[in-house]
Amino acid sequence: MWPLDPPLIAARDSYLACVSSTQDRPRRARLLAATDAVDQAATRFRHAVQTGRVCSLVTDDYQVPGIRATEAVTWTYRNGMVNTGRGREIYQQIMAAPPYERCPLCGHGIVRTLDHYMPKSSFPALCVTPDNLVPACGDCNHIKGEKAPASPETTLLHPYFDRIDNVSWLGARVIRETPPRLEFHVKPVGTWTQELTERVRHHFRLFGLAMRYAPPANSLINDIRRRIAALFECGGASLVRDYLHDEADTRLATRRNGWEGVTYRALAEDDWFCSQGFTTC
Repeated sequence: MWPLDPPLIAARDSYLACVSSTQDRPRRARLLAATDAVDQAATRFRHAVQTGRVCSLVTDDYQVPGIRATEAVTWTYRNGMVNTGRGREIYQQIMAAPPYERCPLCGHGIVRTLDHYMPKSSFPALCVTPDNLVPACGDCNHIKGEKAPASPETTLLHPYFDRIDNVSWLGARVIRETPPRLEFHVKPVGTWTQELTERVRHHFRLFGLAMRYAPPANSLINDIRRRIAALFECGGASLVRDYLHDEADTRLATRRNGWEGVTYRALAEDDWFCSQGFTTC
């Protein structure tokens, strides 16, 4: 949902770093013998992501030759990357990539783990491929689980390759209740294809972003109500609107689709809220 630059380390180098510290010599020899196959799998995966064909990948093409899937994951990812070994440095480097430690899948949670874009249980050859490792918060990692895309429309956005943050796609509307609240939604962009629109909507629904953004947004409304009331006393709805627009512009300048900036913008654009709605907070 929010873009990240792809990791600079190559798939081959990551794999070799993860298996090089294997103490069992026969096991290490088997892992090293699979290096070319793992590297080729990473190349095919990157091409599939870039061309929107991830849903067509066949799991049989992403096994590590001569090694069972569970063993490949344990020996390379868990032993060589998560726990110890040179791969741990790569793990920490990818984890540290997102600005302000925010999860790129939701833009809200704090990064706690690495998520495998294509599940490691089904695609073990990609289990330490940097392009397949996405820093994520615990909630997003849990929600996604071992899901793999079943169609182009259900292919989740990949932070390294899907760049949609150059346009405003996150919207919100004021629900005129007591107290007022916000509902968030996806605003399709005219230049998007139908497939991309469906992917964004699927991503938004799967991770429950509307429900995750609403509580802090509604709390923010309550926090600023006294400030708004004072402005209204001084200059009426127009001064309230100016204040909300200024706050929105400040936040949207750095995060075009951040929930906080979108909250201020939605409030500023709602005449009811600016003129009387805030009094019901």
